[in-house]
Amino acid sequence: MTHSEWEGGLISSINGAPIYYEVLGEGEALVLLHAGVADCRMWDEQFETFAERYRVIRYDLRGFGRSSVPLYPFAQYEELAQILTLLNVKRTHLVGVSYGSITALNFTLAYPERVGKLVLVSPSSNGSQPSPEIIDFFDAEERALESQDFQRATELNLKMWVDGPKRSSDQVDPSVRERIGEMQYHAFQTVFPEKAVELDLEPLAISRLREVKVPTLVIAGDYDVEAILELARYMSSRITGAQLVIIPNAAHMVNMEKPEEFNSVVLSFLDQKS
Repeated sequence: MTHSEWEGGLISSINGAPIYYEVLGEGEALVLLHAGVADCRMWDEQFETFAERYRVIRYDLRGFGRSSVPLYPFAQYEELAQILTLLNVKRTHLVGVSYGSITALNFTLAYPERVGKLVLVSPSSNGSQPSPEIIDFFDAEERALESQDFQRATELNLKMWVDGPKRSSDQVDPSVRERIGEMQYHAFQTVFPEKAVELDLEPLAISRLREVKVPTLVIAGDYDVEAILELARYMSSRITGAQLVIIPNAAHMVNMEKPEEFNSVVLSFLDQKS
């Protein structure tokens, strides 16, 4: 593994492919895992604030931002393990949003001794059954991508995951919409090598929630898709001792829409004595 400085962060070669990450602050480690409609820039309102108390690590997951995809099968949670090894981090807290929550949960199940506290935001988990609404969304997204209409696919994601089903686009902060749109559009143009299959944890995490023993906080926005709210309630009920917080007037990207409320909730949880 090698690394070099680049645009305020670092690019390391892990498993033969570049991966971009940034580190700020001192103290206990805290990793921020971004959503599938974004990259690590979605944490701009958290990175410096959290670094006042923690050694914060944010990075672009494989296939997003400035991180390339390996030429062969890979697992996002194993890539995280490699980054922590590179940075000499033996134990960390994890905060994951949506797609990032899958990596956070999988890593916690695979390496329970390496996780202090777990925060799952707008949570997802491989193995959970998608609702008809989400199935329709993915079908429409796939049609747009098959025709190389990245703009259409991006707008579908903005309507689903940024606006949410209870609002129109003009009711959402346009700067949040613009930032996420730029990140999502970029991700759609990422080239996936033919053999670059993303591997999942086995057995699937959704059937193993009772195995999670670390202190866990689940967060969702009340304007999110109902299936995500239902999953948040389910996961918090299945993970022993998990706390559930619903933040009002926010949809899927709650940390970007309501950064002050989000930061307060997360830091309060992390600062609690276990």
